[in-house]
Amino acid sequence: MGSSSKKVLIIDDDTRNIYALRMVLKAKGYDCITAMDAQAGLQLLADQQDIGIVLMDMMMPEMDGYEALGRIRGDARTAAIPVIAVTAQAMVGDREKCLAAGASEYVSKPIDQDILLDILKNKFNM
Repeated sequence: MGSSSKKVLIIDDDTRNIYALRMVLKAKGYDCITAMDAQAGLQLLADQQDIGIVLMDMMMPEMDGYEALGRIRGDARTAAIPVIAVTAQAMVGDREKCLAAGASEYVSKPIDQDILLDILKNKFNM
């Protein structure tokens, strides 16, 4: 399976964001699974070996995206899975901060669907 998997894990504490992303990705043939917090997302990653990519909201209560990224990168089973960081505060330095934390790519909210689909297709061949 590997990189041919079109399964996307969306980790976001806002149901509206999850809903909007699912609609877009499903329409393009992606299989989406979702988690409302980082802990649940990490559990899904551990349980399901066929997740091709993760869309991770960086600002979440309890465990934020930075901590979750550290755990994903620190675990041999999940270290190679691409993670796209999603952040609402597109501040100067945010992108660098996300990439430094281990994100493979970065998009800001509100997510531009065309940019996201372009990243999935052209950068990650999904």
